[in-house]
Amino acid sequence: MSDLSHVLVLAGGLSYEREVSLRSGRRVSEVLRATGIDVETRDTDASLVPAVLADRPDAVFVTLHGGAGEDGAIRSVLELLGVPYVGADPDACRVAFDKPTAKAVVRSVGLRTPDSVTLPKETFHDLGASAVLTRIVDHLGLPLFVKPARGGSALGASFVRTAEELPAAMVGCFAYGDTALIERYVDGVEVSVSVVDLGEGPVALPPVEIVPDEGVYDYAARYTAGHTEFFAPARLSPKASAACAEMAVTAHTALGLRDVSRTDLIVDADGLPHFLEVNVAPGMTETSLLPMAVEAAGQDLGVLCRTLLERAAHRSAIPNPSTPRP
Repeated sequence: MSDLSHVLVLAGGLSYEREVSLRSGRRVSEVLRATGIDVETRDTDASLVPAVLADRPDAVFVTLHGGAGEDGAIRSVLELLGVPYVGADPDACRVAFDKPTAKAVVRSVGLRTPDSVTLPKETFHDLGASAVLTRIVDHLGLPLFVKPARGGSALGASFVRTAEELPAAMVGCFAYGDTALIERYVDGVEVSVSVVDLGEGPVALPPVEIVPDEGVYDYAARYTAGHTEFFAPARLSPKASAACAEMAVTAHTALGLRDVSRTDLIVDADGLPHFLEVNVAPGMTETSLLPMAVEAAGQDLGVLCRTLLERAAHRSAIPNPSTPRP
């Protein structure tokens, strides 16, 4: 029997990933209720802080994707309120949410990650887009993968096969952020590895292999049933699977993450994984990868979410500023 009497699931927000977040929040709320937990689901608006102060939850499960949900902002507010929550603290979120920074951190601990260039929109405006794009192709080669430096759900991301496709990819990227990450494309098997810590240190769940119908795992392929085929566990050799698990746990640890994360990788023809990015608030929808990994591991998603909340509730929360100190 759980000692959680009341938990709060945060979903929605104002990022481009609002609809996905709402779906994640509904799923988490449903599986928690199935385990007997009293769950309240709230959006992040002006009513949130007064509601939390009036009816303090035992713990919060953050299912906000993109923006404030993953950049540490909402978690900072929860800490100001003295409310424990599942997931990484604000400082770790800020590092992990910025893809170029996260790549630099994991590379510093020896992980393999594709060569890349990170440039803000102003650089192309000031120096001339044509000249800069030509140097990018000369330096990184083709094909390339372009994506916003911050954000998720593949919004603004493009696979670039030729130099002629690069300008349009940059325009699409800048529609979702002011800074672009341009990576050398690594051909191979796309894999996602979820990491959970239920009290005995971070452990990798079975890797999930992603095979989109159109070849690119874009927004539609991620969230439209039937557009992508998944294999859980991934169809990898035992050695490659172990390497993926080790990379995901190492990234989780190096970035200072907590409770749960999901690392996206490409496994090349030699069976070597390459780090792409990490997610501090993995999707929890019916087509999301973490729930697939949980099922492949023979675990129950509701029980896992409840355990994460129980661990969060038992952590020492930052003292509420309104509480007099002894």
